[in-house]
Amino acid sequence: MLPAERILIIRPSALGDVARSVCVLASLRAAYPKAQIDWLVRDTFAPVIAHHPALSNVIAFPRNEFARWTRTLRLGSLHAYGRSLRARGYDVVLDCQGLARSGWLAWASDAKVRIGNRHARELSWLFATHRVPVPRGLHSVETMLALLEPLGVPALRDREAMRLHTASADRSWLRTQPFAGRSYVVLAPTSAWETKEWPADRFAQVADALSKRGAADGTPVVIVGAKHERDRIGPLLEVARRNPLVIDRVGTTTIGQLMATIEASSLVVANDSASLHIAVGFDRKVVALLGPTDPKLVGPFGRERDVLQHTEPGETFAYRKETTRRMISRITTQEVLDACEARLG
Repeated sequence: MLPAERILIIRPSALGDVARSVCVLASLRAAYPKAQIDWLVRDTFAPVIAHHPALSNVIAFPRNEFARWTRTLRLGSLHAYGRSLRARGYDVVLDCQGLARSGWLAWASDAKVRIGNRHARELSWLFATHRVPVPRGLHSVETMLALLEPLGVPALRDREAMRLHTASADRSWLRTQPFAGRSYVVLAPTSAWETKEWPADRFAQVADALSKRGAADGTPVVIVGAKHERDRIGPLLEVARRNPLVIDRVGTTTIGQLMATIEASSLVVANDSASLHIAVGFDRKVVALLGPTDPKLVGPFGRERDVLQHTEPGETFAYRKETTRRMISRITTQEVLDACEARLG
């Protein structure tokens, strides 16, 4: 293996991608048990990795400020941030993001070994000293693991390598919740792109049905999501208002509290979203509802059998186009309920 004492992983975003990148960290720690291994991550996403035992330090990336510095040509601020990276004396940097911004950050670190994907977007590979010709068509997790090859580090991809870790304070918060200590289901009805969202009225039907199953006192159903997404799931929130077993936690949890909620759940039903990938990181039972998302590239890693999806010949996974919304609408309420029952047993 290539010797290294100080290693930096650059994977600032997105939240779900940060969650499923921990196998890179686990692989590096197994190979370099005494090295300092830091992770540059968007400041607001830091809690998803901050308590991982293999991590030495979180390097907060001020995404909003960085965008403003770039837009207004605040070269002094950009230089100062780059200088703070150089001062840490990294030997090796892995650009797991593969964008111009992350490539520049790798270059700014002044590490002698800067590893990037030869086929990454925005010419980010120009900043790398080692350009890995990662085959196209790999799952995003495999694409990141391929960057370990120049170091001679074996890639770990088992359940333990993918495992996430919560803070004790967040587990303590969970014990204060009305669903604590019970078998409950998490519904994550939103996504960063609305074309990836299964209809909210069907989520409402699933929530109502699941709350009436099992023991005589029913099964709690916890709804999670971001505050700005509430107006997209009106029918589901209406069920929560009239059904005490359907618990609305949309926009009220921190990332750490979201993780604790998912970690202790019996099942997670989710669109292509951060909650889905966090659930995989905790090895939870999942029902993944996919529309214009290619599961071979970005689906729940290693959980292809948990995906519900209906595609037609000639369709492309162009989730940025409104017309692809119809793809996820083909999933019926009954097949989701059947999938839930199969997992809850």
